[in-house]
Parts: sequence; C-alpha cells; structure tokens
Amino acid sequence: MEVAVDIGSGRGWVTRHLTDQSVGRVTAIEMSEGLLSSAPDPPDIKVEKLVMDVDGNELPFPDNSVDVVTSSLSLHWVNDLPGLFREINRILKPDGVFIGGMFGGETLMELRVSLQLAELEREGGFSPHISPFVEVRDIGSLLNRSNFSMITIDTDDLKVKYP
Repeated sequence: MEVAVDIGSGRGWVTRHLTDQSVGRVTAIEMSEGLLSSAPDPPDIKVEKLVMDVDGNELPFPDNSVDVVTSSLSLHWVNDLPGLFREINRILKPDGVFIGGMFGGETLMELRVSLQLAELEREGGFSPHISPFVEVRDIGSLLNRSNFSMITIDTDDLKVKYP
C-alpha cells in the first residue's frame, strides 16, 4: 500500500508503528496541534501532519486516492459519524481498507450510572456527564449506508475491577 491516512492521530499511536514495508506515505490528521507535534515520525516513511477538525468537514483528498484509513479511539468524539464514514469511503481506492477502533455501547456504564445516582440523590435530577456512545449494531448499519462492503465488526468486553 502506498498512501495511508490516520484520523485522530493524537501522539501518533498508529503512525509510529508503520514501516516502509507497509506504506509509502501517511497523513496524520489531528485536531490538537500540540498532540500532533509531539508525535514521533516513523523512520523511512514520508509523514504529513495536518491539523483539522474532521467532524462535518470534507477530507482534503481526491476521490479514490487512499489505500488505507485508520482511526484509533477517536471516532467517539465525532458528532457526524455518518458524514465522516461517507468521506472515508469517498477517499478510499476500490478495495481500500478502513480500520477503526472506538468506544461504544456500554462503555463506562458503571461510571454513568453512579454519576446519575449521586446527582439524583443530591440535586433531585441529573444531566449527562459522559458523551453518548454508538451501539455496535448501529455501526454496521452506518458503514453499510456509507457504501462500505465486506464489513467486519469485532467487540471486546473488558471488565476492570478496583479494590
């Protein structure tokens, strides 16, 4: 693969692991200039760093020009997820690959419930303090409506207990 795009690159958690055997060049997109500037550049790969908010905006790439798009744990911040999925599909070459990981469904449920109960007890009502997460079944529908094919969705349930 020649061209890669990493959306929500942060400090380069994905890009730092790319090699010249996997891609020729990568564009790291992040909303925070500070995070992006602190990301290390992988050796032997041309890296372009682009500061932009992808939420509701067109991605600055021609149609069918990107081999692989990645996004690691940043899509839960996007308000217009269907629009972003359409944009990702637009820039991907035929048979291009989108690999994304995001929080969803029941993430932080115990924290949400405990905050609601505490606020209900003290204030007599509550308001949300944690962003809503997309349900896993809805992700498949959103990708399908955005004309992705060969969709594979995998989930991991991790329970962390504290003493």
